[in-house]
Amino acid sequence: QVQLVESGGDLVQPGGSLRLSCAASGISFSLYAMGWYRQAPGKQRELVAGITSGGSTNYADSVKGRFTISRVNAKNTVYLQTNSLKPEDTAVYYCNARLGPQEYWGKGTQVTVSS
Repeated sequence: QVQLVESGGDLVQPGGSLRLSCAASGISFSLYAMGWYRQAPGKQRELVAGITSGGSTNYADSVKGRFTISRVNAKNTVYLQTNSLKPEDTAVYYCNARLGPQEYWGKGTQVTVSS
């Protein structure tokens, strides 16, 4: 059974930081491309950051220079370090694993940026 479990979401003030984690089980983690997506109320889910099995990364323009995605294959975990958070970063953040036609999603973790 495949599971992706996100953690680390919280209420944080503008300018603050959070580290999100996604622990995977039931897949050969090192083979999968991993991604973080987010969905704000009333908006479509959007890609925030992705990392390939080889470690190449890509970011949405809105988070470049502020967010960093990384993975530790030995821990079957992908991270999203979020810095200089803005109110517009408020959303549910979802973890995604993809290998060819296989794709899995976590249930999400809430990030709220507010003073």
